[in-house]
Amino acid sequence: MKAMVLAAGFGTRLRPYTLKRPKPLFPVLDSPLLTHTLTQLRRSGAEGIVVNAHHLREQIRSMLQGQRDVHVQLEELELGTGGGLRLAQSHFGADPFLAVNGDIVHDLDLAAVHASHCASGADVTMVLHDCPRFNNVRVNDAGRVVGFSGPAGEGERLLAFTGVQVINPAVLSLIPEGVFYNIIDCYADLLKRGGTIQSLVVSGHFWTDMGTPADYLQLHEDIVLKGRMPGFFPERGASPFYLAKDVVLGSGVSFHDWVAVGHGATIGEGASLTRAVVWDGARVAPGAIVTDSIITGGN
Repeated sequence: MKAMVLAAGFGTRLRPYTLKRPKPLFPVLDSPLLTHTLTQLRRSGAEGIVVNAHHLREQIRSMLQGQRDVHVQLEELELGTGGGLRLAQSHFGADPFLAVNGDIVHDLDLAAVHASHCASGADVTMVLHDCPRFNNVRVNDAGRVVGFSGPAGEGERLLAFTGVQVINPAVLSLIPEGVFYNIIDCYADLLKRGGTIQSLVVSGHFWTDMGTPADYLQLHEDIVLKGRMPGFFPERGASPFYLAKDVVLGSGVSFHDWVAVGHGATIGEGASLTRAVVWDGARVAPGAIVTDSIITGGN
């Protein structure tokens, strides 16, 4: 099974933090999210993984240097989800491949997703769930995707795309080369041409779109306070306060609710942190009161 991680976006909803790092390199318990994504793909049997990069692409290339099973696709132009996949088409051969967004965290069984698609006979399989914040994919009572806008018609329901999909590579030929293109526009065209998009509806799983600062903080709360995603991230122990190696704590520092501090960070004397993520190498000033915040190396 081949796979691709879509990691080229600007992350505009996460500014100003994405001016310093691309979203897939945001630390989650002190490890870049992309590291977790790749580990998850490898555990699922993926080989020959493509990671595309545009925004702050040199950071992604540097992070992936030496990983022989990963091809880094550097994109000089902003190509969008569809354009990036089109550029990578030659890497996939003829067999269906798995594509995942680079800004999601989930515990889905990716090998089972791929197997389900291969058994379906569809051109594309989209993993969907009921998430009212994002519900905009129309699915009929046979489980086929029929549209991406408007209200649900008779015998239809609205569901949300998880950012996990399996694609027959031939579908990508519908996308023009070298231009910005959204994969959803490709799928709308596919449906008009009589193609089939199967839904794989999941429930009872963990999933988050790390799209905003609030989402990023909530992800850490889910992991360190609520114990979600066990086995996927570094062992957090029984404490809701995650401290990586080489953290320097001044005297009188206090933590509340939950806190995650990256390696090499310094928390100044008397500082108070509540529901905060401190990136590796960052410094919190003595006496600072930090609440519901992300502290990066430049704070």
